[in-house]
Amino acid sequence: MKEKLSPWIRQITLKQLRGFTSVMQTGSISAAAKQLHLTSPAVSLQLRELEKSAGIALFERTKNGLKPTAGGNVVLQFSAEIQSALIACSETLDELSGIDRGEVSVGVVSTARYFAPTVLAAFNKLYPDVKLQLQVGNREMTIDKLENFELDFAITGSPPSHFEVRSEYIGENPQIIIAPPDHKFSRKPRISLSTLKDQAFLLREPGSGTRSVADKLFSKNNFSPSTGVEFGSNETIKQAVMAGMGIAIISAHTVAAELEAKRLISLKVKGLPINRKWFVVKHKNKRLLPSSQALWNFFARSGKNYLPGETSG
Repeated sequence: MKEKLSPWIRQITLKQLRGFTSVMQTGSISAAAKQLHLTSPAVSLQLRELEKSAGIALFERTKNGLKPTAGGNVVLQFSAEIQSALIACSETLDELSGIDRGEVSVGVVSTARYFAPTVLAAFNKLYPDVKLQLQVGNREMTIDKLENFELDFAITGSPPSHFEVRSEYIGENPQIIIAPPDHKFSRKPRISLSTLKDQAFLLREPGSGTRSVADKLFSKNNFSPSTGVEFGSNETIKQAVMAGMGIAIISAHTVAAELEAKRLISLKVKGLPINRKWFVVKHKNKRLLPSSQALWNFFARSGKNYLPGETSG
């Protein structure tokens, strides 16, 4: 954006404006000098430099002291607005500098939404005046926002490697294979992945962390499911599995309630669960304000206490 300021405006300083305002308020240079804890020559110099920059007379001498000209009144008006803006800026910065105030933007990958809101609720009880903004998306979307400084930090699985980040471990994130309770392998003590070759696998969309886990598991075992159906959310996958559409690889944290209620089961498959981890992650160059840093610390130190019950295969 092209600057529209006149060259002389760039030469004006806050000290000159304060000096000029004080002189106009007190009516004399000596009184202003006393008010500002400066010498009279120093205040006189500020007035001369201000008038030189403005290019017009800003004050005149009267029998009642120094008074502003029409140009001086304009400078006084805008000087007052500048001082008001500076005070507002200072007050806003004071708010942001307090742990118990401010605003925090947190990105959460889809799977983490099953525990992250509980952590945020606990933090909010401690700091009710902190405004929390939660953005939920798949891993690709969340990492993209993190890289572009659109988030203070994010809750995700493995930290990204294509840009520098700072991360701290929260807790374990086991990946399991779920099936409806009446599945034909529900009572098998331990089966191999190849046993499931004829099963329909319900998969998350490309770009999600859950899909990445499934793809790596299939590649590692040279396994290709006979049928793969993609879904855009964990909730839809859970409902589809319960309806008998197929089986799915998913985080145990997303199905903790369904497993406990026996609406779903975890198949006992060799090599599972895959023990992934949860991390709180930020861009290395992102500077956290005190409220954001406090929430970061809360996730890192206490987040594991809010993870749903883990179920092993």
